[in-house]
Amino acid sequence: MPRRGGDLLNSKMSEWERIFMQNLTVPPHSQRRRNIPQESTTFQCVLKYIEGAFIKQRVTEGCSDVEYQLRLSLFDVTYRHFFGKTWKSSRRPLHSVPRQPTRVVFNETIYFHTSLNHPSITAVVEVVAIAKKQDGISQDLSCGFGIIHLFNSKSEPTNLATKDRGLKLYHGTPRALLHPLFQDPVEKNKYMTVMENSHLQYTLRPHLPLETIFHLFPENLLMSGLQKIPGLLPARGDTSDCFLKPRLMKPVTCYLDKLSIHLYPSLEKFEEELLDLLNDDRLLKANSTPDGNTVAVQERRLRVGVHNGLCFVQAPQVAVLVPEVEVVRGRSASFLGKQGSGSRASRAGQALVLRSRIHLTEMVRHPAFAVFFQLEYVFCAPGGANGKALSATSLSKAAYMHSVRWAAWNPFLGSGSSEVAVPLRGGARHNPSQVLVYKTPPNSVSSEEVRQFESGTVQFHFSADSEEHLVTSTDTLSKDREDSEKPPTPSLSSASSPRMMVSSQGPGLSLSQLSAPAQRRGEPALRRSASPPRPAPRRTPPSGRTELPRGSGTGGITHLEADLSHGAAGPDAGDQLRELPFTPVQAPIAAVGVPAGSSSAVHTRASLARLHASGFPEILDCNEEPVEIMDPAEPVHFSPQLEEADVLQSNEIILQFLAFSRVPQNGLEVTWPKTVFFTFQFYRFPPVTTPRLQLVDMGKEKAARSAVSPRVLVQINKDGTVSSGSPGLQLKYMVDPAFLKPGEQRWFRSYLADHSLQIDIWDGDSLLLVGSAAVKLKHLLRQGRTAVRSHHELEVAATEYEQDVAVVGGDVLRHGAVRPVGVYVVVKGRLHLCLANVGHPCEERLPKRRALPPSRSRVVPSQDSASGFPGGSLFSSGAEAGRAAARAQRLADVDGELAALLCSRLREASAASQPGPCEAAAVRRRKVERMARVRQREAQEEDGGGRKLHVVGCREQRLQHSRDLQIIDAYRERIKAESISNMLRQAITTTHTVYAVLGTAEFFEFALKNPYNVQHTVTIEIDHPELSVILDTREWRHFKELTKTVTPVEEDMFHLHDDLRPQVYLRPKETVHIPFKYQTFSVDPTVMMQQGPAGLSVGEDGAASSSPWKSGATLTKHIKVSFQVSGGKPIAILQVKVETQPHVVDQTFRFYHPELTFLKKAIRLPPWHTLPGAPAGMPGGEPEMYVRCSDPNVICETKHMGPGEPQDVFLKVAGGPSPQIKKFFVAIYTDAWLAAPIQIWQFYLHSLQRVDVSCVTGQLTRLSLVLRGTQAIRKVKAYTSHPHELKVDPDGVFVLPPNGVQDLYVGVRPQKAGSRFIYLNLVDVEYHQLVSSWLVCASCRQPLLSKAFEITLPAGGGKGSNKRITYTNPYPSRRLYFLHTNRPDLLQFKEDSFEIGGGEVYTIGLRFAPSHNTGEEEILIHINDREDKNEETFCVKVIYQ
Repeated sequence: MPRRGGDLLNSKMSEWERIFMQNLTVPPHSQRRRNIPQESTTFQCVLKYIEGAFIKQRVTEGCSDVEYQLRLSLFDVTYRHFFGKTWKSSRRPLHSVPRQPTRVVFNETIYFHTSLNHPSITAVVEVVAIAKKQDGISQDLSCGFGIIHLFNSKSEPTNLATKDRGLKLYHGTPRALLHPLFQDPVEKNKYMTVMENSHLQYTLRPHLPLETIFHLFPENLLMSGLQKIPGLLPARGDTSDCFLKPRLMKPVTCYLDKLSIHLYPSLEKFEEELLDLLNDDRLLKANSTPDGNTVAVQERRLRVGVHNGLCFVQAPQVAVLVPEVEVVRGRSASFLGKQGSGSRASRAGQALVLRSRIHLTEMVRHPAFAVFFQLEYVFCAPGGANGKALSATSLSKAAYMHSVRWAAWNPFLGSGSSEVAVPLRGGARHNPSQVLVYKTPPNSVSSEEVRQFESGTVQFHFSADSEEHLVTSTDTLSKDREDSEKPPTPSLSSASSPRMMVSSQGPGLSLSQLSAPAQRRGEPALRRSASPPRPAPRRTPPSGRTELPRGSGTGGITHLEADLSHGAAGPDAGDQLRELPFTPVQAPIAAVGVPAGSSSAVHTRASLARLHASGFPEILDCNEEPVEIMDPAEPVHFSPQLEEADVLQSNEIILQFLAFSRVPQNGLEVTWPKTVFFTFQFYRFPPVTTPRLQLVDMGKEKAARSAVSPRVLVQINKDGTVSSGSPGLQLKYMVDPAFLKPGEQRWFRSYLADHSLQIDIWDGDSLLLVGSAAVKLKHLLRQGRTAVRSHHELEVAATEYEQDVAVVGGDVLRHGAVRPVGVYVVVKGRLHLCLANVGHPCEERLPKRRALPPSRSRVVPSQDSASGFPGGSLFSSGAEAGRAAARAQRLADVDGELAALLCSRLREASAASQPGPCEAAAVRRRKVERMARVRQREAQEEDGGGRKLHVVGCREQRLQHSRDLQIIDAYRERIKAESISNMLRQAITTTHTVYAVLGTAEFFEFALKNPYNVQHTVTIEIDHPELSVILDTREWRHFKELTKTVTPVEEDMFHLHDDLRPQVYLRPKETVHIPFKYQTFSVDPTVMMQQGPAGLSVGEDGAASSSPWKSGATLTKHIKVSFQVSGGKPIAILQVKVETQPHVVDQTFRFYHPELTFLKKAIRLPPWHTLPGAPAGMPGGEPEMYVRCSDPNVICETKHMGPGEPQDVFLKVAGGPSPQIKKFFVAIYTDAWLAAPIQIWQFYLHSLQRVDVSCVTGQLTRLSLVLRGTQAIRKVKAYTSHPHELKVDPDGVFVLPPNGVQDLYVGVRPQKAGSRFIYLNLVDVEYHQLVSSWLVCASCRQPLLSKAFEITLPAGGGKGSNKRITYTNPYPSRRLYFLHTNRPDLLQFKEDSFEIGGGEVYTIGLRFAPSHNTGEEEILIHINDREDKNEETFCVKVIYQ
């Protein structure tokens, strides 16, 4: 690097620059850097002497003053690549002793460490003779070289012995190893010649003390023990080897405050010029004209770290910079008045500022230690040229980063604090980050000092560790202790607060940090915290808030409002493992879902006319008049007052599925599914799976039909024929407020105003997902009108996932989310849908009062036992205990055990006394019994002994009756105590009904009264874990504010018993309010099936008029809460009746993953203010997000990344066997107490059998899959998601024998390079069941191009163009060839195959289709042999002008 005198502020800075320039290293091969392990292996190599008679004879001819030198370098044999830095020993003379071999003694020790533990990593030793000729010119001559293997075949260090070892030397120079003929193993190569009677004596062994200075000593750098390492103290004793027992210098803590960066001539002009140059470069690369899109600045970042001339002592911290104008705009006038005036005020808005303190703990008082600054800009690129969407290969360029300036400064550590201004550097210079930096302004006539500041300056206030900072740290801890006593709220501090609480996870990652360039991949991966996102208890000590530990900055970002000062470490802090800050490993997926709303019309008026003339059912309002059709493009103004004042409070929601159309995929022929079906969930009604619908072409003439014209949906009869009724599918939902909870009507209106309905479209035959569509429900708001109706044409988009990548780029979606590399959306078609809402008057029903739940009061009064027993039955249930009277019942009818002991006549009499199921049947039974008794008496009178038999029968009846009375008396004595006890419990039992929804906390208070005249300590026992007592006062106060409950709040009200049962102290006759919270995160499968109406009936009217809260649609559980005094005696009992209600699903995710493996995904949350249900006007900026999952076996968590940073939801799910589908829900909260979720996501995980295929573009790769039959014989057919790239044999319907094994042959021919997923389903065609499913993971590489052509064609239509190219058969025999192309929509062959003799030339006829757009297209022509293996590939670059 050339030295400029004014670049450095002091002479100490030149020491850092000198060491930095002297130790520049060559990085390892790019293939090695992809997967570098975290652990590094240390080595100590002692080079003792070389011995051999050849040395003097070879180099001393005609030379004088010959000296020898050893040079050691690291070499990668596999990639023939030298890396690191060559170490050179001191020059040593030749020692010649008579009768002994010639020897040169070195005895030098080299230390190094490397993480490349591969057998191909070696150390190459070169023997160099430095001879001085007679003319005085020195010359370096290579005398030979040797190879030291560092690792064995198991990637372990070579069997290192402490004794000396001899190394064979070879003739020549080690540069010969770069020749392609030298393959591994090089020692056995025929070109390697061993020097006879010559060797190098050396020792190679591990050196564990080197691990303590890894942060000062970079890997792959060979250092002698005599060299000085900045940060190490000199060696003790006689030895001068500082590596033998390294001792670290004492670090000094430094602080950088009020940091700002000024760019020349101003920030606005600097960024304007930078963006213009980047935009011109973008257009130049795309070879396009200005399209109106420009590159924009997405983020400005500053890397700050400590560098010792060799490496970063710790990974640099990353802070986000903001323009000063944004900071000034956010302050109040009084705050601005307190700031400095003069030059700083005049330059307001012309600098980038950092509002937080930079905390550097690794600084050392050494002239080679410098503070390093690197200014980076993250840019957001627009879409492709001509408005085309970015391809999968260009997604990584959508968000990219450039380094703009850098600086290095050595502080005056002994000068206390000072204001510092350091000039920035740029241009083609070496820098510690080893990246290209934006140019500096051209040289002017200004002086050297002025030219320095034209590149910009970084200004800050510097201070070292002192008493001042110790006091500040103490104050910070005291403030944190005070804050720990306060209840957590969604806003931890206001926007103007100078400090926010430090997250225990440490600094997180910004959006652009996830888009870090590839050179950062070598940094070690970090583990994530597994702590749940729940608030700490009120009495948590301040030490519970973990400060950022030393060494935790790897890959992290120091954010603006974070307090980076460290607290005092405890006495055992050195023995504790410190958690590193969290770094997400998975590329996040945008959570914005499918864009909702109608798309622009793309069909012709003729096709739309045929669509509306197909005879769909007419929608009529309550007056039997047609409903007017609204334009969905018109804005909808939602007024809650209009909705509440509407007299038509009953809403009939109608969904009509009309037609479906396909969209061409890359110009290929559209494949129409024969049948489709839909799945969706509306509001809290059950998930709906529609019947299969046939796609029918509505055109009468083939000439009038288009490939993309919509096809009408028609219902299918049970026999498989097409229904002759009205086309389309109509579903109705009756939402009547009489069946909803009080206040639920307002929730329903908010749901319509804020939410979208997501609809999944499935292929009815292949059972493959075609795509998803979303429509905004705000068009269903009537706003005082009788009825509303709107037609929507929705884009059906499919989200396709490539294999996970470690670096996230991608384009910016709406709401500020980012779509990463490997995830892209493809529009598959368009769905024609009609939405309508017809208002009806709310009818009065007799059972209305019973259907409505009780009052929504949050305070539950207890039963007052002092008023006495209110009356009732000893055997009455809890629901009937409140009645003052009860109907008498037979004991045999009450107790089944007693009825079994009584005689049969009594049981018959009891049964006869009960009314039958039907009055007519009871009358007939009485007549039959009467007739039987009459005939019996007549028979007795005819018999002479009839009277005697009658007397005996009466005596037996009396004996049986007496025996029954004795049994009944004993039974009453036995159950008397239990019955009286149950009745007393009923007198103190209070029943409260809770309507629970997944994830929503139901809060209520129970008024507990001490009925005694003495004080008691009451223990609260609950028999269900989902109901709990709120022990934290902050949580209690939070729920009271949400529910507007005005009862008092007591501090330290509860005491936890040894078994963690809460206890409360009650004075005589005192009444206290016990806060309870019921919250469930589990969804029972029966609850999921019974959500909403009990089955969606699609009959003639297709109405679904049931309510989600009818008793038949819910499951009820009973929870008993007992309040006991000493001795286990209850003073009150609370019976909580929980009726589980269905919940709203805001968004649905589907993932296809290999079976029996873990799915790990990161889903990026959109900005919180764009989520439906998010609170408005929340102070303090963005709140922290919390997540909970319905499946306890699913790991689900989120991390707080700091203010302004995006948040991700991380999932880890264990997949089951194929074709199992796992379903679970995730609730998202913005409050720390998880009161009510703002969104609920539904997840489906499809487990598939994984098949990995490695193939070449345009070449057919064959494989076979094993099919195993089920218990019964089945007629099956194989379907694929990419029929143009994957073929199956047999491709039709075939029979799968029961319990048999059969092969399914698959051929894969990808049309583009890269990795992708292809889905393959085996479906039973008779019952439409999924028999088996595969996930084909295709990894495709581009073939070698043998020829390239370029042609220019006119754009804008036309007849196309015919061209010819020639191909010569390279074989001597006759061969058959087949032609394929990756763009069949743009290129057709005259003949798809040809056969030519050996050495003959064949002319291939090409037909290029016309294109309507200008631009460039690369078309590949694959020439394959008889077995469909690629012989040659031609590339034709077509330029459409």
